[in-house]
Amino acid sequence: MNVFDIQLEQIRISPGHNFRGHFGEAPGEHPALTVDHVSCIAGKGIEGDRYFDLMEDYKGQITFFDLAVTDRLSEKIGKTIDPSVVRRNVFLRGVDLNRLIGKVFEIQGVRFSGSEECKPCLWMDEAVEPGTEEFLEGQGGLRARILSSGTLHLGATTLKVEERL
Repeated sequence: MNVFDIQLEQIRISPGHNFRGHFGEAPGEHPALTVDHVSCIAGKGIEGDRYFDLMEDYKGQITFFDLAVTDRLSEKIGKTIDPSVVRRNVFLRGVDLNRLIGKVFEIQGVRFSGSEECKPCLWMDEAVEPGTEEFLEGQGGLRARILSSGTLHLGATTLKVEERL
């Protein structure tokens, strides 16, 4: 088992979709609410979030984002980026999220299965500035399924990666 020291710096949920289903239309206006903890429900998602119980075995029941990516983007464009623009749930530091694709991992007693990269969409160019979608390719975050129920809290913690599925 590999263990990483990580920092959960932000947790966000949103009651509705701003971009999904809005192609060719203006984005929605649902805020990304900052919370200090979330309830993760196995097989369903995060209570209170727009993707909660969306469909059976949905691959994006929770999303993770590495804040180091936002730091690099802010440096590249010369202005501070609010991480909420990427519309992910858990913002952390300390692990390469792409290494978790296809892996089972645990944070604060909650088990997840990394399903795929959370690919950026064309809306990122509008939400931040042109070129953001391209910049985020390969580092847009991680979609995961929730395998066991529990609560995630902000703060320093560990991420444990199981050797195999």
